[in-house]
Amino acid sequence: MIYVGIGYTGWVSTQDWNGIDPAGTPVGFANFIAAVNDPVLWQSLGHVFIFGVLTIFIQMALGLFMAILLSGEAVWGRPAYKVIMFLPVVLAPAAVATAFRGMLAPDGQFNDLLHTFGSQGATPWLADPNLALYALAAINIWQWTGFSFLLYQAAISQIDQNLFEAAAIDGAGAMKVVRYILLPQLKGTHATLALVGCIGALKTFDIVYLTTGGGPGRSTEFLTTYIYKQVIEQYHAGYSAALSLILLAIALVFTTIQIRAYRFGED
Repeated sequence: MIYVGIGYTGWVSTQDWNGIDPAGTPVGFANFIAAVNDPVLWQSLGHVFIFGVLTIFIQMALGLFMAILLSGEAVWGRPAYKVIMFLPVVLAPAAVATAFRGMLAPDGQFNDLLHTFGSQGATPWLADPNLALYALAAINIWQWTGFSFLLYQAAISQIDQNLFEAAAIDGAGAMKVVRYILLPQLKGTHATLALVGCIGALKTFDIVYLTTGGGPGRSTEFLTTYIYKQVIEQYHAGYSAALSLILLAIALVFTTIQIRAYRFGED
């Protein structure tokens, strides 16, 4: 089913078709040439890059930090903390987008909170072209940090505890234990989260579309939202198919690079 769908998308990408008429006009690689020369495509990829770098690294750092904090048996109420950390991951994106659209509005709860600390004015977090992309990154970090936390916690629980005991006997401090023992042991988890994060950033659609719709202007336009607008709103089915294949190619390139880098590190 997957390969048939990809093949059909490839065929549609060679057509000048609105998606409604029985057949389109063959145009060869004209859609791909138009995509390469489309400034919106490069702008949207730039947004995806900034969004991906911010979300991947911050989610991994926060997830690892919380996993280390909650790895000790002496922590009271660990099960409750784990549920609180992971709960945003299972929430529906539509519910998350609706909630944050209200909280980040000029008269929303987040600005009310800032006012209690002396902040003046009402910042339109999702309506300001200079802030909207970072606001979306913050929403994504809030929702998906629990996933990084879960993977790190599972990986830490599988590490031989004798390594930490031996390091403590040798007089190693907490920072040295984390740097020289814990982090190298989590290399596979780092690679998995980086790979999943890259693909997730490329595929991000629901949060963006339901909060900003790619705006204001095109300040939060992602490749996925641009594809959606081309095929649903502007009836450019052939062009949107070409953009979809470009998205697939980028995801495959990133996946291949990361897998090879991980295997090289193992050698």
